[in-house]
Amino acid sequence: MVKTLNVLDLSQDFSANTPGFVNYGGPEIKWIKRLAFETVGGQLLTSTLHVGTHLDGPAHFYSRGKFIGELPLDWLIGPACVVDLTKFGLGDYDIYYPEHFEKWEVETGITIEKGDILIVNTGYHKYYPENWVDRSEVDEEKYFLRHPGPTREFAEFVLDRGVRWMAVDAGSMDYPFNTLIRKARPDEAALAEEKLGKSIDELWPRSDYQVMHKYLFPHDVIHIENLGGQIDQVLDQKVTFGCFPWRFQGGESAFCRAVAFLDEP
Repeated sequence: MVKTLNVLDLSQDFSANTPGFVNYGGPEIKWIKRLAFETVGGQLLTSTLHVGTHLDGPAHFYSRGKFIGELPLDWLIGPACVVDLTKFGLGDYDIYYPEHFEKWEVETGITIEKGDILIVNTGYHKYYPENWVDRSEVDEEKYFLRHPGPTREFAEFVLDRGVRWMAVDAGSMDYPFNTLIRKARPDEAALAEEKLGKSIDELWPRSDYQVMHKYLFPHDVIHIENLGGQIDQVLDQKVTFGCFPWRFQGGESAFCRAVAFLDEP
């Protein structure tokens, strides 16, 4: 009897309407050949790479870092812990810490082991404009500006635990206002400071700017951003997870398909 797999797509939709991250242009897609006139259809795509579900490669933030085409396929597939942070009541502008993940281990009985991929579910994928599962709560500002994020303490935890790489269902693995969003939306940054009771500078000093990228990428601890799709079906589980970018030689990042593989009962 042939063993089959239940395959779940944890990628978001991609289209001409997919929003780019701050200061990154979104995709432009146009037809350059039409079936009626040239007997073949053809499209031209122009886009930055930090759009939709994508994998940030080490070279994105590290000048000696690997390019996407150098990442071995077997390294991009492996056991993954899907941590659901929504159970801890985290919401707009909140911070998550190692304690949340340690508590998750106790509550689920699942251990984040050396070599595991770590998937962080904030619950904010439901607000993404290209959410193909349920569009009832789409909210672009909430998605990009208010999702929970970490400090250096969590980055150090990830490295200490030997996490292979990560994925997150948000616009950035970093806290929103520890990115260029802070300059683009100072009004929202002020609301975050009001919620946290501390200044952004105090929580993320200059040396910690985009810490989840700058501190971890030299160690090849990279991540997928804008995860979503059927992620709600694998929460609080350890699954086989795969990231499939193209063999992009010289690419600092790449669009990817993110897939969870579950054994059929």
